[in-house]
Amino acid sequence: MKNISFKYLLPILFWAWQLQAQTRSNVEISGDIIQLSLPALALGSTFIYPSDDKPYWQFAKTYILANAVSFGLKVSINETRPNGGNYSFPSGHTTSAFAGASFLYLRYGWKIGIPAYLLASYVGYTRIYARKHYWWDVAAGATIGIGSALLFVKPYQKHKIGFMLQKKANYYTLGIAYRF
Repeated sequence: MKNISFKYLLPILFWAWQLQAQTRSNVEISGDIIQLSLPALALGSTFIYPSDDKPYWQFAKTYILANAVSFGLKVSINETRPNGGNYSFPSGHTTSAFAGASFLYLRYGWKIGIPAYLLASYVGYTRIYARKHYWWDVAAGATIGIGSALLFVKPYQKHKIGFMLQKKANYYTLGIAYRF
């Protein structure tokens, strides 16, 4: 049953994306793709690098809180967008991207965090470029995404075995250390 549904669902989604893409710039489309890809990468990493501290729950709490806060502010403030639409403040795309990027940074460090933050910043740029948001909408979205991650994400700790060699007065000791 699942194979049949995907067989028909994927072409329909591709067709709908193509229709929508005809009216939008490549910059805007790339921002849309990245704002979904960063959280997807963050969630996927929790299954590639599993640990006892349940990283998938850390990500879920981060992402749900960030988007709930963003949506709540959008509805309650209802600021007009630069293009005349509604619900400008804060940028949901930027919130989503920065929640994913912040998870990756806090969990795995700067080597993954810097590229993730650059991509998330690009998403913010695309929202301003497409006249969907003001710069303060993007800044607020980034702050919400980062703040949500700071509340829930714990750094990834690999279990490592190390050997120690110590010299005492007249002898050596050899030990094994295991980091939990």
